[in-house]
Amino acid sequence: MARDFKMTATTLFGLESVLSNELIKLGAQDVKEGVRSVSFRGDKGFMYKANIALRTAVRILKPIKICKIYDEEDLYEAIQKIKWETYLDSEGTFAIAAVVNSKNFTTNSHYIALKSKDSIADYFRHKYSKRPNVDLDYPDLKIHIHIQKDWLTISLDSSGDSLHKRGYRTATNIAPINEVLAAGMILLSGYTGDENFIDPMCGSGTILIEAAMIANNIPANINRKLFAFENWKDYDEDLYFTIQDALLKKIRSSHFKIMGFDKAPSAVKKAQANIENANLDEFIGVHHVNFFNSKKEVFGNTTILFNPPYGERLNIDIEEFYKKIGDTLKHNYPGSMAWLITSDTDALKSVGLRTSKRIALKNGDLNCKFVKYELYEGTRKFKKPRQETEIESNTNSED
Repeated sequence: MARDFKMTATTLFGLESVLSNELIKLGAQDVKEGVRSVSFRGDKGFMYKANIALRTAVRILKPIKICKIYDEEDLYEAIQKIKWETYLDSEGTFAIAAVVNSKNFTTNSHYIALKSKDSIADYFRHKYSKRPNVDLDYPDLKIHIHIQKDWLTISLDSSGDSLHKRGYRTATNIAPINEVLAAGMILLSGYTGDENFIDPMCGSGTILIEAAMIANNIPANINRKLFAFENWKDYDEDLYFTIQDALLKKIRSSHFKIMGFDKAPSAVKKAQANIENANLDEFIGVHHVNFFNSKKEVFGNTTILFNPPYGERLNIDIEEFYKKIGDTLKHNYPGSMAWLITSDTDALKSVGLRTSKRIALKNGDLNCKFVKYELYEGTRKFKKPRQETEIESNTNSED
């Protein structure tokens, strides 16, 4: 019987609950939310499944040592006590990433990574008279060092490159949205593929692609070329392909419209190229259309979700721009639920519509609000307005 072990999935600020729900649905055990992370238990096969399928995880870490430390020498000694030959050959390569949140360590994360590297190199040199080399680009083993107050967690990074690098995006615009954030917003909106979906300012198509994968239950990282665990000494290729095949058999077909608009022809071409790379061109239509001149041309319930320009991204009259967003939604898109993300909360006042939900997220380093507008058919004058709900994530720290 396969042995379960503890793992940690890191994520973006505000997406902890979404990731937790994903893990539960995927079959994880002992799921617990943290800050920009969710811990859980599973076996080797589940670790493979989590990397392939999770939409809102940034990376999947497998802790191999947790202990208390108080200074750099404690760190060095703790690393020395691990049997590194279990995970890495002396002729192999490795890389280290470090995150430090502790008053005991006045040095930066880069120094902690160097200190950890020296400890591993010395371990092999003393025991085998030969040490593995550092390879930051394609290491055989990627190690994650996390120091939180007095606690050290040493983990193996099973993902390698961040899981937002899905493998489908080759063409981008000025400010492409992170794929994990895009998927997280779609899942927060409640969209599952059982109604129409529109991104009216689609840029290079990331939100559309993530929506189509959700609608058709396509694993998030099915287009990815490599996961770090494929270089591990205990990698089980047969198990990996068994897991992958089982996920592919669960793909379904959504028959609702998924459409994107953009006023820039160059953006439309980039979006189409990325959609083709993701093998989703039969599910998504992209059109050269200015949203402000558009109207709802699909029947039935529709989710509208987009990432409009912020003041940081484009030199525009932001108040007038957001007023036009509100006017277009109100007059041209009845029977829809519209969601948008912005770092310019003052600009939201210009939309002129009541938000029914506001969720705190981060887009890169920007503090943002992800807001919902309910656009009903006809008048609502006999209906009591819904009370607005605001969701804030608990705290803010590095993953």
